[in-house]
Parts: sequence; structure tokens; C-alpha cells
Amino acid sequence: MNKVKNEEKKQDLKEETFGIVVKEWLRDRKKEVKESTFSHYRYVIKKYLIGELGDDSIESMEKKNYNELIEKLSQELSTKTVRDIIIILRSILEYANANYGYNIKIQQIKVPKLEQEPIIILNKNEQDRMRVYCLKENSLRSIGIFICLSTGLRIGEICALKWNNIDLEKREIRIRNTLQRIYDEDLKQTKVVIDKPKTRTSIRNIPISNKLYNILKEIEKDHHEDDFFLTGSSELHIEPRIYRDYFKKILRKSKIKNHYKFHILRHTFATNCIEVGMDTKSLSEILGHATIEMTLNKYVHSSFERKKKFLEKI
Repeated sequence: MNKVKNEEKKQDLKEETFGIVVKEWLRDRKKEVKESTFSHYRYVIKKYLIGELGDDSIESMEKKNYNELIEKLSQELSTKTVRDIIIILRSILEYANANYGYNIKIQQIKVPKLEQEPIIILNKNEQDRMRVYCLKENSLRSIGIFICLSTGLRIGEICALKWNNIDLEKREIRIRNTLQRIYDEDLKQTKVVIDKPKTRTSIRNIPISNKLYNILKEIEKDHHEDDFFLTGSSELHIEPRIYRDYFKKILRKSKIKNHYKFHILRHTFATNCIEVGMDTKSLSEILGHATIEMTLNKYVHSSFERKKKFLEKI
């Protein structure tokens, strides 16, 4: 019965195009994903796929060589961007196969491999200077930087953090939201959205160290539960772009000359945890990684000196 139904759908779709299937796929995905993810899908499809494939019939797509498209994209874009585009394309084609009985050879579409980039962290001297400056300035924004260096929060997570996410009695920070600016295709402009984190594992509770507890305890009394941590206001927030600019100021004020990105705070925190002997599962849960393998591949690398030290014991 299903086979007959699919054949009927396939017959009906003979004159239809990739663009039509995309609309159906988007309607289907809108029910399942966050607003920011859906916005990303629409942006990628409009910018990179519709111009190349929009008028192609679904039948012709069974015979298309998609690796030529990948090669074309790879000449202009980063490997990560090409991967994002191809992953979305494969999902759309899988939808066409599943819902219309087509046999597009998805497995033949090669997703480019990402080369593992070396992790850059703040050295001990830079960390000390940054902590000293943040505590000396003693503003909510500077303490926010201190929190990220002490917990590994992502920039969207610290921007969305409210005082009701900080439980000093249980000594934990509860990550429940992330804040980001996205492009709204309907409004034709950007807007700020506060939504659930990127993955289920990103919703997590992070222990508060004694040092961080003492800092937060001092300022807690001046704020209400609904206040955003970085602004001390329930109405005003700071978005990631603005907070990145503030981080650059912190680098200058701390006399750190390198032009580091905000994410270095997360990398530094994770590396510090590994150095003091934290197990990978605990670190993975604190970071909110989807898998332990992600943590292992990114942060658990033995140095040459460490290898040499073990060999000397043989």
C-alpha cells in the first residue's frame, strides 16, 4: 500500500522542482527545531541551494552529481560552511526519498571532513591578569567574563543568564537558555531571540566553586530573580556582538596583546579542567557537549613532554 502511495506521489511530483520540495521540508522541520535553527536553514537554502538547484526536477536530481556542487562551494567557502550546506541538502534529499519514493544516492554525496584545529588558550599569566582586572573593575559585565573563565559558558549562555538561573544555596548555575541575534526572513531584518540551548545536553547544571560563590554572594542581594546577570535589569540584555566588543576591551585593559576570540575562555576552562585531572565524562557534562567523543577529540591531547614522562617510567 505504501509503495503504491509513494509511486503515486512520485508520479505527481514529476513536474515539480527541488524548490517545491524545499518548501515542504521547511514546513516539516519548523515543527521540530528551534527558531534560530529554522532561520539558519532558510538562510543557507536561499543563499546557496535555491540558485543552484531550485528549478531542477526531482527526477533529474536522481542522476545529478552533487560532488561538483561541493567542489564549486569549496572554492569560495570554508570547509565548515560547506559541511553545513551539504548536511542540509542531504536532509532535504532524504525527505524526497522517504516521502516520494525516489532513489537519490545520498551516500554518494561526500561531506567534506573538518581538519582539527589546534586549541588556543590563555596562558597562566594572561589568565591571572584577566581575573585580577575583572575583579578590580567589579562590574556585572566583568564578573560575567570571570564566570565564563570559571565555568566554560558559551557567549549566548552568559548573555541569557538570569539570577533565577543561579542557585547559591545549591551552589550551581542552571543553563536553560541561550541568546542570539538571527535573521528573520519574514521581517527582512534581524532580531534577538532567547531560546533553549543548541542541544539537549546543553541544558545542564554547573557547580559553583568556592571562589566564584563568594563573588556572587556579594552582589546577589542587589538583584532580582528576573534580572539578566550582565545588565542587572529584567528588561535590558546584552547581545553577543556587544559582549564580544566588551571582551576585546578586557583584553586591552588586562594588557593581553593577542586578538583572541571570546571562545578562548571556554577552551581555557576546559584545558584547565583536564590539567587538574578532571575525568572526561564530568567535563563533557559541564561543557554541555553532545557526546564524550566531542570532548575527547577537542581537549584530551597528550603533550610530547607527557608522553616522554611516561616512557621514562618503562
